[in-house]
Amino acid sequence: MTKKRVLTGINTTGTLHIGNYVGAIRPAIQDSRDPNVESFFFLADLHALIKCQDPARIERSRMQIAATWLAAGLDPERVTLYRQSDIPEIPLLCWMFDCVMSKGLLNRAHAYKAAVDAATAAGKDPDADVSMGLFSYPVLMAADILMFNAQEVPVGHDQLQHLEMARDAAQRFNNLYATPEHPFFVLPQATGGSSIEVLPGLDGRKMSKSYNNVIPLFEGGRAALDAAIARIVTDSRAPGEPKDPDSTSLTVIFDAFAAPEEREAFRAELRSGLGWGEAKKRLADQIDREIGPMRARYEELMAHPAQVEEILQEGARKARLIATPFMDKLRHAVGLRSFTEIAAPQAAKKKAQKVQRAAFKQYREKDGCFYFKLISAAGDELLLSEGFESGRDAGMWVGRLKKEGAAALEGAPVSFLDGITRDAVEAALLSFREEE
Repeated sequence: MTKKRVLTGINTTGTLHIGNYVGAIRPAIQDSRDPNVESFFFLADLHALIKCQDPARIERSRMQIAATWLAAGLDPERVTLYRQSDIPEIPLLCWMFDCVMSKGLLNRAHAYKAAVDAATAAGKDPDADVSMGLFSYPVLMAADILMFNAQEVPVGHDQLQHLEMARDAAQRFNNLYATPEHPFFVLPQATGGSSIEVLPGLDGRKMSKSYNNVIPLFEGGRAALDAAIARIVTDSRAPGEPKDPDSTSLTVIFDAFAAPEEREAFRAELRSGLGWGEAKKRLADQIDREIGPMRARYEELMAHPAQVEEILQEGARKARLIATPFMDKLRHAVGLRSFTEIAAPQAAKKKAQKVQRAAFKQYREKDGCFYFKLISAAGDELLLSEGFESGRDAGMWVGRLKKEGAAALEGAPVSFLDGITRDAVEAALLSFREEE
């Protein structure tokens, strides 16, 4: 059975928090263990350049994010894990898509429109803060997905538009350069990741570094985890007073790391008067039970970057085993071909036109009998048969002469035409043997 291809990428502009872990990393790793799934995971470091021009931050983030995936349980033997920038075929495919996708479509991209709106509101030129990287972000994302013909891409709601644009790129390229029976690209489908797509932050809003309301995943150890959880907003009810479990993001975060029975027990304790301080400690312990062992692995990987580099280089090698031959086909399709591909067919055509071979001609005369002739490669008549009552009998002798050659001449109902030597006839018959 053919495995389903699933592709997941993550931007390398910062460190990860537990919202990233719950919403994307954990479910993606769980799905990668399905034996019927072929998983591709990549560090979107080319995308990172769009909004970050700090080389040290890019370098640090790439390392941290690679170590995070591996520490969280991603098995590089089972999946293909690579850096986007290590696959040169991806930017080449991006350019091919740039040349077929319409600017009107890209004008509607959410990120581009947001940048234009912000600039306009500030009294600046609408495109003042728009780089070509930002404008073409959906095109590069399409290349990421379609380079490996991923059938499914786990995306959040805010990325659905980009997946639709990837489908548009695939269709436009297929329509221009492929046939309906043999398209180059499949149309990817969006799939959900975690049932908790967006985890609330310390203040109840979406957990995001932009809001400074995140709980770190590994960075800073248990101390940073405790410090962040201590900042979760709750009401002023004292220990012993009944609490509303739905009044704070604390319970939602707890749910993301607990079994159903643990969730119910925790909420029951809050209603019975569990203090917020104790509840936050319970949450920290609950999270640490899952990520504590991973943190130790993360710290080990961060201390040995050469191990991570080796894993990513092997992942890039695996990815390019697919990308390189596929790009060769795409280059050929658009006309970026080797000149030897032009010369070879012409030479073969000339050779085919030049080479002529001997042939048998079967026909029926007015006397009702069936005859055959042997014609040389130069067009000279060499042999003429006697008449046969049926075409089948004539054909049987033609078959014998082709197969047996000169040996079949003895006793054959044929005569040499005037001036024709036996050597000429045998040479013509030998050509049929050589064709076989």
